[in-house]
Amino acid sequence: MVLDPCYSPEPPVPLTTTTTTTTTTTITITVPTMAVTFDITPEREASKLHFLYRQFFLAAPAVSPKEVDLTGKVAIVTGATVGLGLETARQLLDLNCQLILAVRDVKRGEQARRNLLEGRSPPLPAEQIAVWPLDLASYESIRAFAARTQSLPHLDMAVLNAGVYKVDEQFDPTTGYEEGVQINYLANVLLLVLLLPVLYAKRRGPQQPGRLVLVNSDTAAWSAFRERSARPLLPAFQRPMQPAWNMQERYGVSKLLGQFFLVELAQRVPPSAVTVTSANCGMCYGSAIGREGAGRVEGYAWAVISRILGRSCAVGARTFVHAAACFGQEVHGQYLEDARLRPLAPIVYQSEGLRIAKLLWEETMEELSFAGVREIVEEMAKLK
Repeated sequence: MVLDPCYSPEPPVPLTTTTTTTTTTTITITVPTMAVTFDITPEREASKLHFLYRQFFLAAPAVSPKEVDLTGKVAIVTGATVGLGLETARQLLDLNCQLILAVRDVKRGEQARRNLLEGRSPPLPAEQIAVWPLDLASYESIRAFAARTQSLPHLDMAVLNAGVYKVDEQFDPTTGYEEGVQINYLANVLLLVLLLPVLYAKRRGPQQPGRLVLVNSDTAAWSAFRERSARPLLPAFQRPMQPAWNMQERYGVSKLLGQFFLVELAQRVPPSAVTVTSANCGMCYGSAIGREGAGRVEGYAWAVISRILGRSCAVGARTFVHAAACFGQEVHGQYLEDARLRPLAPIVYQSEGLRIAKLLWEETMEELSFAGVREIVEEMAKLK
């Protein structure tokens, strides 16, 4: 097994049973097809106190070109015009990677491209960075983007960074889902699944599987997830939130759904074909995640809190770069934070969470059936 040349986490242990075992120094967590030894329990990892500790005392190291050379490799970065997406693109470019900036506004994407190329010595060729339109609010745009990737000679990695933090409760006029769940979960999952066969077909060779990174958040573990008992589950997000709208709670749940999906996906898609992982940058100032609060009390509050507690986007983006370019197949279906393998939200490992993950998987496959997602996953599963 190839470990991260940039960081040395504890190695995974062999899969045995679907149980959780704790000792005085380590915890071995095992769910179907994944078993990893951590030095922290999921509950402690999810605590606000440990979040503060990580914010002030832990950070992913920068990845240098001496450690990782991505010359000739191609990466997609979504939400790449500002903040974390832009910094992720910059750091991948520093490793000589070719980039596709997937952006909602092409004009802003071209500005980002100029920003990334400016001041480099020696100068990089303009074709090192391409700007492609992608609107996650549109299934048609997602499908068109994925179809376009099939024309690439190679595709090595994708960092799915784009997302929203909704200040007000709003529902997508086409699907009826709350917009945070629609974008952060359903749209990103659709893009992720559509990219799987492309990353497999465009890989460099059997020893170089494609890499997909789904950006996640600490807040996934903090959510109360009151919808957990809803049957069916997904339609609960087509109704107004009860007892009242809570923007952080809904954002956290939208990210928790992504963790449930990732666990199920990792059981079906072999890491030797495409390695799929999730990564969290921690709280970062200047990330633009609070853009919908601009000019409002919520926006001012976020700006102050994130500036006091947050990291720069340049530091936060390092974990995304580690996830995309450093680790090996041991990160399949796992969660990275500060360039370390860390536990997912506690509920993911509980019997209730395992049942919810299976339910959500089936409902998601049905919801996105118009794009043939189930058939794509079934074909990928045959590659074992």
